[in-house]
Amino acid sequence: MPILSKRESIISQALKLFYQHGFNATGIDRIIAEAGVAKKTLYNHFKSKDELILAVLRKRDELFRNKMMRETESLGKTPRDRLLSIFEAHHLWFQEPSFVGCMFINASAEFSAPEDPRHSICAEHKRLVREYIQDLAKQAGAENPEALSQQLNLLLEGAIVEAHVSGNKEAANQAKAMAKVFVNLAF
Repeated sequence: MPILSKRESIISQALKLFYQHGFNATGIDRIIAEAGVAKKTLYNHFKSKDELILAVLRKRDELFRNKMMRETESLGKTPRDRLLSIFEAHHLWFQEPSFVGCMFINASAEFSAPEDPRHSICAEHKRLVREYIQDLAKQAGAENPEALSQQLNLLLEGAIVEAHVSGNKEAANQAKAMAKVFVNLAF
């Protein structure tokens, strides 16, 4: 495993803490202690906690989407298969012991003003996931890829909330069963 730079180490520890405990509930002192850096080191890399939060959200977006796409593509061999295997990828995520919902849903609740840069990154993440689904729908030859991506994305988002709020670890499988109807109608 490569050695992380101080900046990456701070982001990595902050990501874990923010994901498990929330942004407002996680203080800078705890991040400094977990990352094993001095306060000065943290502030040499980030001017404020808000700047650190933005870096963490960008990193989470990169890590999450890359993992989601890799798993979706390994579970589904064709673009049409992948429209459903994305639900299987989410099912795997829901089974992880560290699963506490979607960092972007949680962050958008903590930073609810649409003009807040932290909220904007959350909206961007969700848009990029929808675009990935839309791209799969185009590759599969769906009649209306945009409509199908919106339908499947709504099912995914609902499954994420259901898995987190209700503890329903089967939510992605239930959403997949509903998604099959939309996929079958789209061709």
